[in-house]
Amino acid sequence: MDGNTQKCRRSSSRFTHINNLDDGCLMHIFSFLSPIPDRYNTALVCHRWLFLACHPRLWLRVDRAVKRLTESGVFPSIEEAVSAARPGDTILIGAGGFHFASNIQINKPLCLVGGGDVPDDTTLICSRGSDSALEFLSTCKLANLTVKAELGCCLLHRSGRLIIEDCNLQCESNPLDYLSYAIITTAGGHEAALPSTAQRNGDSVSVSQTRIKGGAKAVLTSGTLALQRVRVIYAPTSILFWFEVVHQL
Repeated sequence: MDGNTQKCRRSSSRFTHINNLDDGCLMHIFSFLSPIPDRYNTALVCHRWLFLACHPRLWLRVDRAVKRLTESGVFPSIEEAVSAARPGDTILIGAGGFHFASNIQINKPLCLVGGGDVPDDTTLICSRGSDSALEFLSTCKLANLTVKAELGCCLLHRSGRLIIEDCNLQCESNPLDYLSYAIITTAGGHEAALPSTAQRNGDSVSVSQTRIKGGAKAVLTSGTLALQRVRVIYAPTSILFWFEVVHQL
């Protein structure tokens, strides 16, 4: 019996409880978690994990209540957060009210996540006359956001892989709404009618569990890109879409 107890003690001494790790090591572990829901849920464990999970090193935050850049990693607008972000950063956009987004170019890999419980809690408004709310020139991900546009498009995809999960894309009603689209992609345009293998693998749009309302079409494609693998679920209050836009072979 004593031998077994000593053996168990020696075995347990080889392992370290996760809370015995220093803050830098824990933050490095958290950085591998997907922002929503895993990293978000770590903040609910304890005060220490809340501090580390919300640390500016892990993601930037957009808070409309902030007037000056007095707090590290917190910005008053999406445009300023995108400009300050490093490739691979996650930007958490604060819930409540509206965030104005017009022709914001994103040319580095980023993840934009709404900070509310549902997509309707975090709304991006594209001003009338703008080409788009967000323009993507690199691989990016959007999650838990509502994007509204009028006489333009919600999202303009130029290149890279764009992933859209659990979002609402809405084209506002207008007599000229036949000019509006939820998503426009120009990747693989006619000037690149014979894309390389790298381009075929890199340029695409993936949409899952997303509501799309208004406009002439859900997505307008050009060149060698085509809409594929479409699934639709009709719910009592909305229609949810799953589809991909990829290069045709």
